[in-house]
Amino acid sequence: MNEHSGQPSSATRSHENRRQVLYWRLLARLFDADEQPALESASVAIVDDLGLPAALLDPAVSVDTIVQRFPDLAADLRDLMAPPSADAASDPESPGEAGPIERVGTAEVRRAALVSKLLLNIFATGSGNVTATQLARWQSDAGWFEQALGLEPGQLRGGRAGAGGGPGVGTEPGNGELAGVLAGIEGDLVRRMQLREVLGNSALASKLTPSMSLIEQLLRDKHNLSGVALANAKALIRRFVDEVAEVLRTQVQQTSVGTIDRSVPPKRVFRNLDLERTIWKNLTNWSPEDQRLYVDRLYYRQTARRTTPARLIVVVDQSGSMVDAMVNCTILASIFAGLPKVDVHLVAYDTRALDLTPWVHDPFEVLLRTKLGGGTDGTAALTLVRPKIAEPRNTVVVWISDYYESDPQGVFDGLAAMHRSGVRVIPVGSVSSGGQQSVNPWFRQRFKDLGAPVLSGHIRKLVFELKNFLS
Repeated sequence: MNEHSGQPSSATRSHENRRQVLYWRLLARLFDADEQPALESASVAIVDDLGLPAALLDPAVSVDTIVQRFPDLAADLRDLMAPPSADAASDPESPGEAGPIERVGTAEVRRAALVSKLLLNIFATGSGNVTATQLARWQSDAGWFEQALGLEPGQLRGGRAGAGGGPGVGTEPGNGELAGVLAGIEGDLVRRMQLREVLGNSALASKLTPSMSLIEQLLRDKHNLSGVALANAKALIRRFVDEVAEVLRTQVQQTSVGTIDRSVPPKRVFRNLDLERTIWKNLTNWSPEDQRLYVDRLYYRQTARRTTPARLIVVVDQSGSMVDAMVNCTILASIFAGLPKVDVHLVAYDTRALDLTPWVHDPFEVLLRTKLGGGTDGTAALTLVRPKIAEPRNTVVVWISDYYESDPQGVFDGLAAMHRSGVRVIPVGSVSSGGQQSVNPWFRQRFKDLGAPVLSGHIRKLVFELKNFLS
């Protein structure tokens, strides 16, 4: 930097130009699969001068492969695009805070090369058929992309890591929208994959990484599968269900607290002794002469918790747009079914309603019995639900749908009547680890006016609502 003119030095201008070349190449490759010879050759020279592998410029090479060959790059990739900490943001010497003219050095050019690699591998997915290996590679690259943003692999895409109670996708502004974009790319890759052929080959099927997009495709196509393909599909669904169940079970346990039951006398054992209260209540018995506190009554902590038997009725719209919420809530219902004194019922519906309560303890079996797609007629589900409500004030109905119904007024009137009778009605639009799903605005407003707003967002919200009611 020229101190007198305030203009960048020739070295700074050179670094800035090299960084711009890398980003211009990235944009060119994202919008046009054909290479631009001038940009390609210039980028190769820049990467070579930085001492980085030329494979960084090849979108066909996965990030995993590069890290295996050059292990030192793993540390550079993690947190590469993470927002700066408060200390770094306020430090005038930090790279992100350079004053009126940005000081671009070798470090910034190197960062541009690594960022370009991640963005190209994630967003330039091409067209045509996709193999299981290509899908697995993209999912692995997406994991590195998430780590570069300072998240855990799978967290941004609304995977199991994101549901585990760690920092949510909403930690930074815009992460929710980015999560939706990644989910869309992954869903497109799954749709382009020749899934039946892959499932028919156990070696290829074993390379598939279970994801919500993949599970949705498996559930849609399960009736067209048989033999080895069906067995592999069931194994993938089982793996995904078990992984999500483990995360949700932890969340339920973390919020599994009841209210203290004051009607039950405390158990008079030493571990329940309330020492501070005992001293406070007996202070009048302090003897200055003896320098002793004479205790005429011991006080104990009350530990008995009230666990009122409750009935939980989960109603699931089987339309394809609700697959994320359906999978999460079906698994959640099975977890609550395992809790003491909670009577769980499960109903799925499209134009007809199906009582899945006999299989509520096994979400895997429930998912195999569901049928995605088709019309929606919630009045059929209401017919099944009404007889299950024996004690309204001790019943909660979780209704999961996008609420685009063939008879919207009839469905709303039925749910409103339940609400007025004392039933705790929880309308659910989406419960996932990220992203929002479309909910009929007519229903959204009327539920809000009723005092039972539509719940959407992270699955933790529903866990909290249910534990609040059941405790």
